[in-house]
Amino acid sequence: MSSPLSIFLRGNESLRKKLIIHVVSLLVVALVFGIVILVVETRRTEERQNETGIQNYLNLQSVDLGDPVDRILFRESLGVFYPGQSGRNDSLLVSIDDLRQRQFADPLYKSGNPLVGLTSEMIGRILGMYVQFLGVYLVVLVVIYFFAERIGVYRFVKMRQHRESYLSQLVEGVKRFRNPTGRLNRWVVGRTAVLALLKAVGKGVLLALLFSPAYVIAYAMKTSIDTSSVLFMVLLGVISNGVLIHTANRFYTLLVAESHKGYVQTAIVKSLSSSYEWDTPDGIPRRSLLNVSQRFQSHVFRHIFLNARFQFIPALKEHASFLVTGLIIIEMALNIQGHLCYELLQQILYRQYDVACFIVFSIFFTVKATEMAIDIWHEREKRRYGY
Repeated sequence: MSSPLSIFLRGNESLRKKLIIHVVSLLVVALVFGIVILVVETRRTEERQNETGIQNYLNLQSVDLGDPVDRILFRESLGVFYPGQSGRNDSLLVSIDDLRQRQFADPLYKSGNPLVGLTSEMIGRILGMYVQFLGVYLVVLVVIYFFAERIGVYRFVKMRQHRESYLSQLVEGVKRFRNPTGRLNRWVVGRTAVLALLKAVGKGVLLALLFSPAYVIAYAMKTSIDTSSVLFMVLLGVISNGVLIHTANRFYTLLVAESHKGYVQTAIVKSLSSSYEWDTPDGIPRRSLLNVSQRFQSHVFRHIFLNARFQFIPALKEHASFLVTGLIIIEMALNIQGHLCYELLQQILYRQYDVACFIVFSIFFTVKATEMAIDIWHEREKRRYGY
C-alpha cells in the first residue's frame, strides 16, 4: 500500500529531483565521513599497539628514564640486546620521550580520558545530546517563524498607516514645543515628545539586544541565571545574532513587494477592504497578530499575505542554516557539559576526529532534513493555491 508521501511524489517531478539531490548529498557526505572515521580508527589502533610497547619500558620499576644516568644505562642495555641497530634504539628513545611528554602535557592524558573512539557507548551518548540539540533547534525555528511573520505584518500595517518613526515624532514634538500654534498646550506637546524619546531609546536597546552576538549575551547573563537550562538556550537562540529581525525583515520586504502588484488594485476594485486601521470593521484586527492561522477574511491583505508567505517558505532554508550555526556558537561559548556542540569542541581538543566527524554529520543531517521538509511543505502550498 502506497504512503501519502509516495503518492504525492509520483505526480511531482521537480520535488522528486530536489529530494534525490538531498539524499545523494547525504550519502556522499556520509561516505566521506565514513572513510575519515575508518582511517582515524586504523591509525588509532596502530598508535595503541605502539604505545603499549613503549609503555612497557616506562613501567620498568628499576629504571627512571628522566634520570640521565639511567638513560645512559638503558641505551647501553639496548645496544647489548639489539647490537648493530643504533638507529632503531635511537628511534625508540625518541618515541619514549615523546610519550612521556604527551602524558605530561597532552589534555587527553591529563584528563584521564582514554582513546575510546566511536564505540557503541559513545554513539548512544552523542545521540542523547543530539536529541536535546534537535529539540532546541526545532522550537527556536518554529518560534522565529511565528514571530517573524507577526513582526513583518505589524511593520507593514504601520507603513500603510503612514505612521512616522519615533525619532520623527520626537523632532516634530520639539518643533511644536518651541513654536506652539493654535491651542496646543506646551505640557501636552512636551509629554508627547518625551514619550517619543523613551520609545526611540527602548526600540534602540531592543534592536541592540536582538543584534548582539549570542556569546556576548550568554556571558553577560551567565552569573545571574542558569545558562544550562533548555529554556535559556531557546531564548538565546531566538533573540541573539539578529536571526529574528533578519527573518522578519525578509518577510516584510516580500509583503511590500506584493502590495505593489496589479492584482491588489484588482481586488480593491472588486470591493475587498483595503483599510489598514486597527480594529475597525473594514480594517485589521489586532488579535490577528497572535492568531496561529491569519485569515484576514474579506480584506485585500489576505492575498498579499498568502503570496508573500508562499515566497517566504523557501527562504527559511537559509535562515535555518544560519540558526544552526548560531546554536553551535552558543553551546560552545557557554561551555556546558552534556551539550552536543561543547562535546564537539572537546573531542576536537582530544583529537578524537572520528567522534567529531560523527557529530558534524549529525548537524549536517539536521540541515538537510530541514531543507527536505521545507521543500515538501512549499510544494504542498504550491498545489494548495494552484501555482
